[in-house]
Amino acid sequence: MLRSKYALGKHRVKYKTTMTDKPATPVDEQAQNKPGLFKRLRASLNSGNSWLTTDIGDLMSGGQIDEDLLEELEMRLLTADVGVDATESLLEPLQLKLKRQEKTDKASVIQSLRQSMLDILTPIEAPLDIDQVRHQNKPFVILMVGINGAGKTTTIGKLSTQCLRRLRTVMLAAGDTFRAAAVEQLQTWGERNQVPVIAQGTGADPAAVIFDAMQAAQARNINVLIADTAGRLHTQSNLMEELKKIKRVMGKHDDSAPHETLLVLDSSQGQNALQQAREFHKAIGVDGLVLTKLDGSAKGGILFAIAKELALPVRYIGIGEGINDLIPFNAEQYVDALLANEGEDPFQKHPSHKSADTNRDIA
Repeated sequence: MLRSKYALGKHRVKYKTTMTDKPATPVDEQAQNKPGLFKRLRASLNSGNSWLTTDIGDLMSGGQIDEDLLEELEMRLLTADVGVDATESLLEPLQLKLKRQEKTDKASVIQSLRQSMLDILTPIEAPLDIDQVRHQNKPFVILMVGINGAGKTTTIGKLSTQCLRRLRTVMLAAGDTFRAAAVEQLQTWGERNQVPVIAQGTGADPAAVIFDAMQAAQARNINVLIADTAGRLHTQSNLMEELKKIKRVMGKHDDSAPHETLLVLDSSQGQNALQQAREFHKAIGVDGLVLTKLDGSAKGGILFAIAKELALPVRYIGIGEGINDLIPFNAEQYVDALLANEGEDPFQKHPSHKSADTNRDIA
C-alpha cells in the first residue's frame, strides 16, 4: 500500500490505495493509413458534400460575389457554431471582393475561405510535447478535466495507447472518486493497455489519489502519469475549487506539475463548449484542448470560435470510438476536410498534404 507523506484531511486515513499493476508494454496496433485518415476526417465533418461549399457555384450570379451569397455563407457558418467574430473574419476578404466588384469563380471563393480558415486555426495547431529532460527526469503529469460525458476517460485510454507506441511507460491515476464506474472504466483501460492504475475507494479525496500516483510514478521511473478527474459543470464553483486544490497538492510533490492540463470538450455542444473552455481556463488555467465527438452531429465550426476568442492550443480531435480515432490536430487537414465535397481529393489540390505527417503521435 502506498502512503502519502502529505496529510490531506479526513479522507486520507479512510481509504487504501490500490494499484492495478501490469507491465507497461507497447501496444501492437496497425499504423493509421494516411490517405484513409483524411477520408475518415472528412466523413466525420461532412456526411455528404461540404455543408459550407456545396452549391456555391449555383449561388454566384454571373461570376460575381453578391450580398445573397455572403448572407448564405454567413448563415451556414453561424449555424455550424463558428461564432460571430470568426465568421466576420472568414468573410472579410470576400466582402472586399464585393466592394471592388471583382470577377471571380467558385474556386476563388473556396480558396479565400480556405486561407482565412488557416489563418485562424494554424496558430492553435500545437501537438502535445513531452520533454522529460525539462522536468529533471520526473514523470510528465497530465491532468484531464472537463464536464461529465465529454469523453475524458476514453481519451485517457487512447492517449495512453499513443504514449506506449512511442515506447513511453505510462501510469494512470483514478482521480474521479465520485463514481465507482469511473474507476472501473479507467482500470479496464489500464488492463487493455497493460499499464498500472492507482485508485482508492469511492468518495476518497481525489487530490490524495493523484498525489499517491505521483509518488508511485516517480518511484518506478514512469515517463507519463495521466490523472483522471470527476466531471463537473463549469458553473459548479465548489467543484472548480476542488480542481484548484488538486493542482496545489500536485505542486507539493513537483512544483512544475501538472505539466499539461488538458480540457476535454464535446464538440457537439457548440457554443456551450466555448463557454466551458472560457470558464475552465479562467478558473484553473488550461494548457491544451481535446475536441471529441466530431463524428456526431457537430459540424466542426466551434474550433474557429475557440481559436478566435481564447487561442488555446488544440492537441487532439476525436473522430470516432476506435483506438486510432484520437488524432493530433492538423489545421490544414481539418480545413480541407471541411471544404472538400464528396469525391474531391485535396492531396491533388494541395501537394503539401503529401509531406504532412498524418500519423503524428504524442511528441
